[in-house]
Amino acid sequence: MIENVVKQLAPKGYIRAAINLSNFLLVTGKESNGDPQGVSPDMARALAKELNVDIKLITFNRPGELADAISHDAWDIGNIANESARAKSITFSLPYTTIESTFLIRNELNIKTLKDVDKKGIKIAVAERSAYDLWLTENIKNADLIRAKSIDESFAIFQENKYEVLAGLRPKLVDEIKKTTDCFILNEPFTYINQCIGSKPGNLEAENFINNFVKKNIENGFVKNLLSKYNVIGKLSVPKN
Repeated sequence: MIENVVKQLAPKGYIRAAINLSNFLLVTGKESNGDPQGVSPDMARALAKELNVDIKLITFNRPGELADAISHDAWDIGNIANESARAKSITFSLPYTTIESTFLIRNELNIKTLKDVDKKGIKIAVAERSAYDLWLTENIKNADLIRAKSIDESFAIFQENKYEVLAGLRPKLVDEIKKTTDCFILNEPFTYINQCIGSKPGNLEAENFINNFVKKNIENGFVKNLLSKYNVIGKLSVPKN
């Protein structure tokens, strides 16, 4: 079986692992050779080690670019959040970590719940094609989504244009609120972002192998140790698979 998994996940003799650089919790720095450093790259390296194959990390500045690249055979595994729109072209593993998404809201607004956000006249700034943008696209019916090219740009347009709401990952919003004087963070998350290992559809043995890999490394404490290593415990959570 392992030979078939290697053929499916490393057809070139090594694994090409796609890494999303924009997730500041999963990619926290660079190695001395310039490769990305963090929870996400370490998970990819551990999977390659389990298969006893070499690895090449392929970086993308935004998650949408990473997701699109599968159609060009640019990677074998991709560490990216699972969303239904992406699942049309990518097979996702069980999550190896989760992140809360919620809203940063102007104080003067009478918003107390998630339902209060989705009203006509409310403008929500969001990083385009992020996992939470995909969720909002499917679920927001009345408010307007104003998309920026990156997480940092979404905060910039929120501030510059005095938009009512900013959508984001809770840990990032905790940092951003320090730059404001008139905002609060909604306690209730609107979704949980599940960080997974994506692969090409149709490879059942590879899919099962990756899921077992994720389960094992959650149960044996490897994932938790990575969160501790990169100082993101409390910002990222270990799922209970």
